[in-house]
Amino acid sequence: MPRAKTRRYDVLTIFPGMVSGYASESILGRAQEKKLISIQSHDLRDWALDKHRRVDDTPYGGGPGMVMKVDVFEKAVIEVVRQKAKGKRHKAKVRIVLTSASGKTFTQKDARRLAKYEQIIFLCGRYEGVDARVEEHVADEAFSIGDYVLTGGELPALVMIDAIARNVPGVLGKKESLAEESHTEEGVLEYPQYTKPPVYKKWAVPEVLTSGDHAKIQAWRKEQSRRIK
Repeated sequence: MPRAKTRRYDVLTIFPGMVSGYASESILGRAQEKKLISIQSHDLRDWALDKHRRVDDTPYGGGPGMVMKVDVFEKAVIEVVRQKAKGKRHKAKVRIVLTSASGKTFTQKDARRLAKYEQIIFLCGRYEGVDARVEEHVADEAFSIGDYVLTGGELPALVMIDAIARNVPGVLGKKESLAEESHTEEGVLEYPQYTKPPVYKKWAVPEVLTSGDHAKIQAWRKEQSRRIK
């Protein structure tokens, strides 16, 4: 059976060091060692058009702060896609994702869908935001990870990479880990988990879990999942 292609996740940011630390540890780190996935961060300033390596400028119409430039993002995307696809952008295999407070909320359903792509390029905004033409003409879709404001798109990119990579075959040790976790079924959360000791202080594990009756345990878990909202 042929080996599955390594999934590649590229992050375009002005702070590439923010990505590498998290991506090299735990499950993501082991998955990269096994060549199941590859996570690479790129300094967006490498595609700046002037000697000062500027990636932002003042907004048309006035207003506070600076806005990240469309031409820099577009040139970076073209080059990073070329690294993978030799100059040809295969829509079925490559996806461009913008991190944006105004994007649709990222869900487990999106994570499962995006896990099928060979390459995903994440565009990380900073300052007062990103030129709207990036979302309109460069990105395929834009995502938010919640109704709050962060200082940049690096954390949302890492959150999405983590969620997506878990759905890549082989990244998790057991398929069962995906089958029974929260959000596998829309709106359903995972049941409470307990381990030894059975009693700590006066806090006891529910008796059904120590009964050995697997049918009752399954029924209890389903009921608990239904109750958790």
